[in-house]
Amino acid sequence: MNIEMIKALEDLEKEKGIKKAYMLDRISQALAAAYKAMHKSTTQSTALDNLFVNIDENTGAISMHAVKTVVEYDDNPASEITIEDAMEYATNPQLGDQIRIEVEVADFGRIATQTAKQVIIQGIREAERGMIVEEFASKEHEILTATVTRIDTRYGNASIEIAGPRDKTETLLSAQEMIRGEVLREGDRVKVYVVEVRNVGKGPQIVVSRTHPGLVKRLFELEVPEIHDGTVVVQSIAREAGSRTKIAVYSADENVDPIGACVGPKGGRVSAIVDELKGEKIDIIKYSEDPVQFIAEALSPSDVISVQLMEDGKSCTVIVPDDQLSLAIGKEGQNARLAAKLTGYKIDIKPQSQAQ
Repeated sequence: MNIEMIKALEDLEKEKGIKKAYMLDRISQALAAAYKAMHKSTTQSTALDNLFVNIDENTGAISMHAVKTVVEYDDNPASEITIEDAMEYATNPQLGDQIRIEVEVADFGRIATQTAKQVIIQGIREAERGMIVEEFASKEHEILTATVTRIDTRYGNASIEIAGPRDKTETLLSAQEMIRGEVLREGDRVKVYVVEVRNVGKGPQIVVSRTHPGLVKRLFELEVPEIHDGTVVVQSIAREAGSRTKIAVYSADENVDPIGACVGPKGGRVSAIVDELKGEKIDIIKYSEDPVQFIAEALSPSDVISVQLMEDGKSCTVIVPDDQLSLAIGKEGQNARLAAKLTGYKIDIKPQSQAQ
């Protein structure tokens, strides 16, 4: 039976990647827990530090022994033994001596065996959780392709399945993290941005999003070779998912047009990203270290007459032609709001006539 156990652990390692040594350690803990279960009515300590378990990793042979202290009265039989009883295991035992006593695994009762089984099952679960966390922790802030497995029609959430190197992992794409107006169906394949991997009580939780600005950045890295190789750099992104995104880029090579690289031949590169984002509009802005020029560019597509920086270094006043005021502000203030997020400045927009 022990040989069968070793073979089962070797199969478990091949199929799920759970190390045999890890499971042997868990089984040792399970046997210790079973021993404790047998003595729970008399055990005073919360842990049995006096119990030692050894499992041969080749044959599965199990040996256990407890080290007990010789006392006059054994108030805690799990860790203490009287002189009379100690004589069975040692010659001329004295008070305070440490006596090694072999423990028969076969003597464990049904309850103790069930305890051991539960510890082993828990060990497998914890190992699998740890592997998932380790596997996806390296995927934080990356894009993964997922398959929609179920739609919660009540709350609008979607259960999605992400394929990993060993197995598929299911997680939740909440309604708040979906692109506005997006309709997902079972079987759809979608790209999601991994925001965070948490190891919580119920198991690993992979937090994913389709509204995060990082999704846009990673999509540009996939579509634009110049961004992937570092020739073009994404400086900042401001996004209102499902509606509009502004992305500021610059080129480390003066011979490369950063906006042209992002747009691509016949607009093919940016069009592919817009399609993935279900028609979300994308404004590609040329970044400048001069905040005046950067703010003016960020308010595109409107024209800007002048930008005056305030003394606090965090706000500015922008003058635009009268007929460009509504364009600069945008519908419901969106253009100005995104420009402020993109540049980090609070922007006060005034028409030319009022400024004069």
